Amino acid sequence: MSLQQYHPIHLIQQQSQKRGEAIALEGYGMAAPWDKVSWTAFDSRSDEIAKALIYLDLAVQDKVVILSQNCPQWTCADVGSLKAKAVVVPIYPTSTLEQASYIVNDAGAKLIFVGDAQQYQMALQLLPLCPSLAHIVVFDADVKLEDHNQHFHFDSLLNRHFEPSVNDELAQRLSQHSLDDLLTLIYTSGTTGDPKGVMLDYRNIASVIHQHDAVLPFTAGDVSLAFLPLSHVFERGWSFYVLCRGGHNVYLQNPMDVKEAIVDVKPHTLCVVPRFLEKVYSAVQDKVASAPAMRQKLFAWAMSVGERQFEVGQGRGQASLALSLQHKLANKLVFSKLQQVLGGRLKFMPCGGAALDQNVASFFHSINVPVLCGYGMTETTATVTCNTLNNRVAGSNGKTLPEVEIKLGKDDEILVRGDTVMRGYYNRPEETAESFEAGWLKTGDAGRIDEHGNLFIVDRIKELMKTSNGKYVAPQRVEGKVSCCPFIEQVAIIADAKNYVTALIVPAFESLEAWAKEKGLHYESPLELLRHSHVVEHFEQRLKTLQVELAGFEKIKKFTLLPEAFSMEAGLITPTLKLRRKMIYHKYANEINAMYNN
Repeated sequence: MSLQQYHPIHLIQQQSQKRGEAIALEGYGMAAPWDKVSWTAFDSRSDEIAKALIYLDLAVQDKVVILSQNCPQWTCADVGSLKAKAVVVPIYPTSTLEQASYIVNDAGAKLIFVGDAQQYQMALQLLPLCPSLAHIVVFDADVKLEDHNQHFHFDSLLNRHFEPSVNDELAQRLSQHSLDDLLTLIYTSGTTGDPKGVMLDYRNIASVIHQHDAVLPFTAGDVSLAFLPLSHVFERGWSFYVLCRGGHNVYLQNPMDVKEAIVDVKPHTLCVVPRFLEKVYSAVQDKVASAPAMRQKLFAWAMSVGERQFEVGQGRGQASLALSLQHKLANKLVFSKLQQVLGGRLKFMPCGGAALDQNVASFFHSINVPVLCGYGMTETTATVTCNTLNNRVAGSNGKTLPEVEIKLGKDDEILVRGDTVMRGYYNRPEETAESFEAGWLKTGDAGRIDEHGNLFIVDRIKELMKTSNGKYVAPQRVEGKVSCCPFIEQVAIIADAKNYVTALIVPAFESLEAWAKEKGLHYESPLELLRHSHVVEHFEQRLKTLQVELAGFEKIKKFTLLPEAFSMEAGLITPTLKLRRKMIYHKYANEINAMYNN
């Protein structure tokens, strides 16, 4: 098949014709008509949205914004806009007014889709700030509209009668779809400076779909839980793949409900970030630590068996009848119970967004929950490399997709070339030119490639910290080790130009308060709890254990416990939960200085 045959809109239309009344989209916990949407309904509803955009005078390649939590309407708006040949610009639902207005103005968007009443209020505030913005469409039918000429309920657009000329125009636009059309602008949040609009075209998405077929065991009818935000390239790119391959996509509006949803939905797959896996891992470890000695021994034995059996499955270990029988027993007594917590029928879990700690990866491999770590970025339409069921090396991000090339440049920077690489940054020719080197995209990440072609991420080149002793510290490595603790929610280390490493730690207050109650500690406020000598000593012991595998110069020597989390509202993290280190260091300058002044 030529790449043109992988055009996502054509593939989705084909699946709609083939799968008919099977479920395409499902809104977890939502009411009809969005609780379950058949393929036939998905096709017709996205067609109606395309007609509505044409009726509202949106021209080919005009920009539309989607600002909403995950829901089936999100994808219907996305695909409907693409059918009308508009360019979709997603914005994180947690974005501030300032962030949203910057993106709307930079893109010159003419219409905005929003989810609920709060987002509608933001859209109303955007109107006077964004001259290009003319129309608002609201997913929630219960939201009261202030202007019935330019503001619409999403569902009302599905039941309109359009003139034949609108139908003809849609048919013409659908017939003229090209792989070189711009599909989306995704604004990278960035840890410094204004966000940049990454230009991805249909060729980028078509290539991703084509190449994923070669490495992933996804089949029509498989259920995927859309838990990460659709405004991010990872979940949105994956959702395109799921739908183009006839999957059943379940949308989770509130990511905090994932624990219940994963048990209810029993997905075959879901995209995750390392923090999700770290929380599962730390919860299990904590439960085991407080279990009777016999249970602890059983768990340790089962993990040892699982690890050895995993190595056999990867072709790196020696098979034996005794090990096979032990594995069946370990599966019955231990692994099956852990698998049920994750729904019980996971075929694989793509994981990306940051480095996954090796111990956490080994845990999931051992209990036979296939976590497939990958590496990518918005500028590469997500996946550059990924592990597969038959090639999983703890700590690695796997091999390249079949038609993607990588090599290491200066300072071991990972360079990427292929059809999945972006067209460039919107309205930023100079920055686009700076991000390429002789046709290769400069990722800004340092890596190494082993003799089998597996990629290992060393760290962000610009984020490497150099101590005053001349030692380089990779912050993600240190923070990844420490984040595996059930008592730690967030951590930011300080090391640049310092003679030892320190950390600002946000505790997981629910776990900490439960521990304090168990120990009979008395305190009047969260701050008093954090200053309690037993709590400080508890964290000291935890850090000592967590940092065993780190070199002496990498280890956190001092720390400060913070009473409030790093948040987007305070400007301390990006929408993808990356730390804005400069902002954190500025806000907590006094606390940092105190850790070095003694």
